[in-house]
Amino acid sequence: MKKTALSLVAMLSLIGLTGCQTQQQASLPVVETIEQDKVFTRFSAQFIDELWQTFPTWALYKGFHGYDGRLNIPNAAQRQQTFNFITRQQQALATIDPNVLTPNARIDYRIIDNLLAKMKWEQETFKSWQWDPSQYNVAEGFALLINGDFAPLNDRLLSILSRLAYIPDYYAAARDSIVSPTLEHTQLAILQNEGALSVLSPTLLDTAMASGLTETQKQQFSMRLSQGVEAIKQQISWLKSLEKQLMIDGGRDFRIGEKMYEQKFAFDIKAGMTAKQLYEKALADKARVQAEMATLTTQLWPKYFSSAKPSDDKIAIGQLINKLSINHVKREDFVSDIRQQIPELVQFVNDKNLINLDPNKPLIVRETPKYMRGFAGASVSAPGPYDKSANTYYNVTPLDSMSEASAESYLREYNHWILQILNIHEAIPGHYTQLVYANESPSLVKSLFGNGAMIEGWAVYAERMMLEQGYGDFEPEMWLMYYKWHLRVICNTLLDYSIQVKGMTEDEAIALMTKEAFQQIAEAKGKWRRATLSQVQLTSYYAGYRGIYDLREEIKTIEETLFDLKAFHERFLSFGSAPVSDIRQLMLLEHQNEMN
Repeated sequence: MKKTALSLVAMLSLIGLTGCQTQQQASLPVVETIEQDKVFTRFSAQFIDELWQTFPTWALYKGFHGYDGRLNIPNAAQRQQTFNFITRQQQALATIDPNVLTPNARIDYRIIDNLLAKMKWEQETFKSWQWDPSQYNVAEGFALLINGDFAPLNDRLLSILSRLAYIPDYYAAARDSIVSPTLEHTQLAILQNEGALSVLSPTLLDTAMASGLTETQKQQFSMRLSQGVEAIKQQISWLKSLEKQLMIDGGRDFRIGEKMYEQKFAFDIKAGMTAKQLYEKALADKARVQAEMATLTTQLWPKYFSSAKPSDDKIAIGQLINKLSINHVKREDFVSDIRQQIPELVQFVNDKNLINLDPNKPLIVRETPKYMRGFAGASVSAPGPYDKSANTYYNVTPLDSMSEASAESYLREYNHWILQILNIHEAIPGHYTQLVYANESPSLVKSLFGNGAMIEGWAVYAERMMLEQGYGDFEPEMWLMYYKWHLRVICNTLLDYSIQVKGMTEDEAIALMTKEAFQQIAEAKGKWRRATLSQVQLTSYYAGYRGIYDLREEIKTIEETLFDLKAFHERFLSFGSAPVSDIRQLMLLEHQNEMN
């Protein structure tokens, strides 16, 4: 699940990063390397500063508050400004030879190079700014200013006052930009913009009126807030009319096709293989995991059933999982039970000495804000490296809006065992832990421009690692449910590729998830929806996990009896959120240097 919570497409899909293959390279003069590193360091600092000036809302998301009062208007002029920025930075970067840089700097170079190429591709080829209305939403920036504690309230209110003035023009430009949208993204835009009204609420006005703003500023605040709310309502009304038209006339297919899928996969995942190759690898792993589940089902069957086990392994596995899934929390306790499990995970990690957890970096479990709902049931919103002391939020969507049947199905999916695995993934030692470490990386580039496959892969790796270290006391029920959960990771890749490239239908997708991956119908329907709203991201879990797990086993083979799991974890995470292939290169190079 996406862990900064905001859709990256909404930020011009700027997060695609690069990887690099391990290469043999001749030794370079030390003086030349040092001088080139200095040149690149100056360039990267200037690049980041100009990036924030060009994209002030992205800067706000990352915790840089120099331009909080600005909100870019998504019109043709802004797109030209983006194009000019990309061209200028690519020309400057081309003057630096990456082969002369030290390995760490060379990876930063490739991250920026890939980032710029991805931005250009997004604007000129992918063009989601035309067909994805959901990327037009002002709520997150305002929410960060309202809820943050990085500056005094009056200062944050002044930034809000400034940003409010842009809202009417922002949505007018959004409507002008949208051409041939998909029905699915239009419906998501309606849902999330309705949630935006909960951010620009009467409570915000009350806060401003009770603040230290001048009377003139308070009058401006009231007027601009009213105009902003009206602009959002107008956008929602326009989107609803658009939705009706699309339901009658049909809209753009949400599927992006093989060519663009492979291009996006190359930018985003950096797996060292094509999307098709990863798909084929996932097919093989699906069969392997199902075989492990069949073995555990044979072991557990007599404990839960007096009847003979069906000869069809998948039927038997499904029946046992259904039996076990009755054990789940109460609907009304879903959020509170998650909150209560976090200290238990912290205690286990500390007792087993698996990785250092900073007690001064708070994790707060909260209900998912309304403007963020409709995409994932759980996510993490983490501060960037500029605002390291800020809270990290574990967003959990309550089940209030679900019918009794849907809620029961959802709770069976997130049963007693899987809810614990979910918390490992999202919180301890998964996303929350990795993102805290990323903020401490000495490389600002690696911390700011996180590779999705590394971030998601670490969370998936953490699940298996915790069970390997004895979490759950090696209970076979826990391992069976873990394999069920892990099968979902594998099937995410199969699902995403099959839907976006091979044209898989909703019925076929539901069958894959329920019959092959043993998911509940509510989870399967939610995943279908997610796969219609995103592309490639669902492959990041499996691709990243496989890379991290394989690297650990490779390091274990090299170090033999000297291998230390905690040292591996902390060294791996010290490289920020760089692509796994890049981290692998650096860690193996360190071993090589130690041997020499």
